[in-house]
Amino acid sequence: MSSADKEIMSFLGIGLMLLASVIVTFARVKTKGLIKLILSVIAFVMLLFGFFYGILAIL
Repeated sequence: MSSADKEIMSFLGIGLMLLASVIVTFARVKTKGLIKLILSVIAFVMLLFGFFYGILAIL
């Protein structure tokens, strides 16, 4: 994998983690019930994908 590909993957991972933290913050402050749970699950999945992209960028 080229350096440019690794850089793009690392930026994608950082972006997903940032977006996940914004979604979790929004879900905890502004929503209740089932919507809060759904947004939190979506953010958790995005966090996992961001983590895996970060790991792939290191390797």
